[in-house]
Amino acid sequence: MTTLAANQELACDIFCAVVDNFGDIGVCWRLARQLHAEHGWRVRLFVDDLTVFHALCPDVDATLPRQEAMGIAIEHWREPAHAGDTLAIADVVIEAFACELPHAYIAAMARRDPKPVWINLEYLSGEDWVADFHMRPSPHPRYPLDKSFFFPGLGKGTGGVLKERDLDARRERFDANAWWREFVGIERPGGEHTVVSLFAYENPAVDALLAQWRDGDVPVVLLVPEGRISGAVARFFDVPNFIAGTTARAGALEAHALGFVEQTRFDELLWAADINFVRGEDSFVRAQWAMKPFVWHIYPQADDAHLPKLDAALAHYTRTLDPSAREAAARFWHAWNGVGVPDWADFWAHRREWERRAVKWAKELAGIGDLAGNLAAHVASRISR
Repeated sequence: MTTLAANQELACDIFCAVVDNFGDIGVCWRLARQLHAEHGWRVRLFVDDLTVFHALCPDVDATLPRQEAMGIAIEHWREPAHAGDTLAIADVVIEAFACELPHAYIAAMARRDPKPVWINLEYLSGEDWVADFHMRPSPHPRYPLDKSFFFPGLGKGTGGVLKERDLDARRERFDANAWWREFVGIERPGGEHTVVSLFAYENPAVDALLAQWRDGDVPVVLLVPEGRISGAVARFFDVPNFIAGTTARAGALEAHALGFVEQTRFDELLWAADINFVRGEDSFVRAQWAMKPFVWHIYPQADDAHLPKLDAALAHYTRTLDPSAREAAARFWHAWNGVGVPDWADFWAHRREWERRAVKWAKELAGIGDLAGNLAAHVASRISR
């Protein structure tokens, strides 16, 4: 059997099924770009919903079955048979979030010599059990193939999370004044304001929070990218809609609607705010690298299965804080995720602690290594066997 050289250019196929949000394709698109740009891999991305993909990357044409964007080959994954019957099998195959590879492709993987490195990329979790299952192999029941489970995580012994090599340098070069003029059309608010970015799923708690900002003593400037929370913001301000360019004011609250922010510029929104409300997986990770306080709206699951994951993330993030700050964070994050009523004054009283912790946490998280680098190292170890 032939053996691949660890230093040769590797071909990688990533399969992504878009569920009902931008999280799956968001993570896969970021991973694909990083593996290509930083590790020299030739990446082909199979996606079943190009319309959602287009929102994240306007260069993607939702009508084309095959195209290239930012150096990545993109296949519209409509009919599974062609993936194995007419396309060559890559050196590395990444099955994102248990999306199930086409049977024809798996059969072709089994015929390939050498066998590809097969990885099931799992969802991010901060729970302790993740480290025990990270990189655990799983033999296929019919074919001579082994799949390994690769778990992103927030603690040692996991795959870490995605972070580009130049991200810190880009953040340090960021010109907030220029960003505000370009995206909001106004000068950057002064230090007497609290700037909040709000990216969330539909959330019953939003009315209470908006009212607290409206009635508060400190002026709040709210940035709202168009999305699933926009309707609630429009209803609060009693306006027909809250689309890009809309501005509304009530009491101490001033809100600005932004267009949907493409992925390559999403970090800038986080850098431009004092605190970021984020949702799902991709924006949750980016908020941690932004070194700003943040609040996570985790993807809700049946029977509140998401709450242990929320608590696990809180445990990592707040573990070095004093008990009063930890409890305030838990109360507010839980309320934002449907358990209780958010109390902004109680939470934001710890602002300086959140700001200090945000910087330290980003450095701690970086110590695990980034997901793309850890995955590339895992592949290299598999190939050299």
